[in-house]
Amino acid sequence: MTSHTPALGSGRSMRSYGIVRALAEQRGVDLLYTRFETPEPDPAYRAIAGLELHESRSSRGPRRAGAYARARAAGVPDWIARGVSPELAAAAARLAAATDRGRVIADGPVAAATLARLARRRGVIYNAHNLESGFRHELSAEDARGAERLRRFERAVLERSSESWMVSEADIAGARELCPQARMRYVPNVVDAAAIEPVAAPAAEPRILFVASFAYEPNRAGLRFLLEEVMPLVWAELPVAELVLAGRGLDGSPSPDPRVRTLGFVEDLGPVYAGARCAAVPLLQGGGTPLKLIEALAHGLPVIATTAAVKGLDVHDGEDCLLADEAEPFAAALLRVLHDGAAELGRSGRRLVLERYSIEALARLLVDAAQ
Repeated sequence: MTSHTPALGSGRSMRSYGIVRALAEQRGVDLLYTRFETPEPDPAYRAIAGLELHESRSSRGPRRAGAYARARAAGVPDWIARGVSPELAAAAARLAAATDRGRVIADGPVAAATLARLARRRGVIYNAHNLESGFRHELSAEDARGAERLRRFERAVLERSSESWMVSEADIAGARELCPQARMRYVPNVVDAAAIEPVAAPAAEPRILFVASFAYEPNRAGLRFLLEEVMPLVWAELPVAELVLAGRGLDGSPSPDPRVRTLGFVEDLGPVYAGARCAAVPLLQGGGTPLKLIEALAHGLPVIATTAAVKGLDVHDGEDCLLADEAEPFAAALLRVLHDGAAELGRSGRRLVLERYSIEALARLLVDAAQ
């Protein structure tokens, strides 16, 4: 069950899609959702064999207001309580009561809050997209009381869930500190690597690609790091280098420099990856594992990233990607790849994704989880 229309695009939505695809390789899946952000499910969901979609229409009147008030009284943070839907909870209870029902999975914190009552009567798995209390205080001026409320809510979700699926070992460690008795499983972010055609050869132009949702503050902070600290060092040695930005959330170019190109949202990123010599993932904060980093590796493109960006991945510096946290070493890593191409680095990164971070790899892991 999810509190969003099944779609593709953001890291959250791509994690949900990867898990649904992997589950559908084992047995039929009922996906219950409420319409939010996007009016219709993405066609990619309708193409999944064995998947049945169920839409629940949420009210906007007194019943919804009552659900919000009860959630707030139970300690649910405001931004989560606003998404709690009594209609979605009732529909989930009906579907969960089917005699052949297997696992019931709450996708994200809003779904977990919505299924709080159901989780007291039967097992509900919590699919976490991040350990929210581990990083949200870094993104806003939330007071200490708000941060503690989020910690208490997340602890309660972990306590009542039959199992929690965490995106990284770092998030598992943080969750164990928050709730030592919780049952947790490592369920990494994955991409449909089999559907991604790897780049044939390094691009002719010295072009760096940064793909992200720039409405997300950690990505904006990473972009500032690139533009203000890293790219001046790159341009000092290689003036013709270009930086290409792809993704929603930017109103025009963030730089007057013509060597910075802003593409906005791109439906098919294959040609964009093929036209770049390397990908940059300069995250300095945030939780979970960036799916765009896994996607770049799957395209066979050399990736230069910060250690914060790969903290949930089993990658090796110099083998699967290049890691740097300060401006000078990050610029040096970019220049190395822009000059030399680093084709073997790209091939190694793709092999890693096929082995560990593909839908097929996740399907094998979830089969083990059901046994």
